[in-house]
Amino acid sequence: MLKYTICFIKLNDEILMLNRQNPPNMGHWNGVGGKIDSGETPKECVIREVKEETGIELYENQAIYKGVTTWLSDGIRHGGMYVFLAELDKNPGLNTPVKMDEGIFDWKFVDWLLDEQNLGSGQLIPRYLPDILMDQQCYEHHFQINDKQVVSYERSVLEHANV
Repeated sequence: MLKYTICFIKLNDEILMLNRQNPPNMGHWNGVGGKIDSGETPKECVIREVKEETGIELYENQAIYKGVTTWLSDGIRHGGMYVFLAELDKNPGLNTPVKMDEGIFDWKFVDWLLDEQNLGSGQLIPRYLPDILMDQQCYEHHFQINDKQVVSYERSVLEHANV
């Protein structure tokens, strides 16, 4: 069982991203999420984490499960994350960029996020974000990373897309 969640919060053609200020991913852009508490479902976790980190309240039907992301880094399995997408129909009043406890939040255009030059070649997001945004399937996205560079990427359809 995975221990973490991540949510990509979309408003029109932008996604709310967090530039993390804490290790191990300090300085990297990522979605909103965190560690699943004992007795908590992945969906409950992602709704709680979004509220805690951004102040945005998601309804249960807004957090759509999109699959999982797993990775091996330098030969060590580091687990993974349950991935969610939440589409907003209006601005939640979060004026960005804004510094909060976890780092700096900012709305980033999808095209900007898909360009590896903006996020760096070691970033996973440009590889799996298109499926999250455009595909109805749920996938497992699996990465192998050596020396902070992605050396392989595989995706497979999750037959049982429940969390």
